[in-house]
Amino acid sequence: MASIRDNLTTIQQRIETAAAANGRQASEIRLLPVSKTHPMEMLREAAAAGYTQLAENKVQELVSKSAALEPGERIGFSFIGHLQTNKARQVAELADEFQCLDSARVAKELDKRLQPLGKRLPVLVQVNSSGEEQKFGVAPDQAVDLVRELAAFDALDVRGLMTVAVKGHEQQVAACFERMRELQDRLRQAQALGSAWDELSMGMSADLELAIAHGSTCVRVGTAIFGARDCSQA
Repeated sequence: MASIRDNLTTIQQRIETAAAANGRQASEIRLLPVSKTHPMEMLREAAAAGYTQLAENKVQELVSKSAALEPGERIGFSFIGHLQTNKARQVAELADEFQCLDSARVAKELDKRLQPLGKRLPVLVQVNSSGEEQKFGVAPDQAVDLVRELAAFDALDVRGLMTVAVKGHEQQVAACFERMRELQDRLRQAQALGSAWDELSMGMSADLELAIAHGSTCVRVGTAIFGARDCSQA
């Protein structure tokens, strides 16, 4: 059975191969291990392999894992789950990055919680690129309006976009990624929106090569690194 270190190496090799195939540098693409539902021992194995920034999608788990860190332990957390306003305080205090900002209401609450901390939080705007009703995220044609509202919240460092593509045929997945690239270009052209829009978080275990071909700068990989999720903890 492959170790977590071996799995990380395998995924990094996939990233390097995909980058080279598309005329890109692998250094442009961040591998974000998704550690949700997995125990701290596994997170520490990933950190020992050099991956000290890990992703969680439940506030309760973010809180419990943050509390389990030893003094001086170098593990940070990106939050990649849907956020309710009543839990914004914990994310403001504990997360190093928030990838799922999809409303001005959440932005306002996060800003309110960040201001007393003197903290500026990197955030990505989550876009529902597939149009599936069960998925969170702002619709692509509403993203520019949301981004304009975010300018009011100076504790939020808006860096780019995030999406979860449809699970389907390659053409369907590619269409989601292409919508994101087009939206990124549109935001970049609107220079008054106040960000370089360099970050494009898309692609997971099954579709990371396709995401890289469409400009992804961050791939979020869980199962291929840590194994199957413990659904009882999901």
